[in-house]
Amino acid sequence: MEEREQLIKLKEESGLNWKEFSAYFDIPYRTVQDWEHGRRKMPSYLLRLMEYKLKMDAAIKEKGDING
Repeated sequence: MEEREQLIKLKEESGLNWKEFSAYFDIPYRTVQDWEHGRRKMPSYLLRLMEYKLKMDAAIKEKGDING
């Protein structure tokens, strides 16, 4: 699976729309659009970091809900 497809899958799994997704990662919306439409290639390391951040934030939120 190429980076573009992985990005789309990651965005769908996050439950965010594209504007929210770009704001969440502090990446310009136009850049995210270019990656989504294949106009620019996304660095593969960045995709892994984005996935890691989403997982860690979800784990922290879940832990907070349990301890809440």
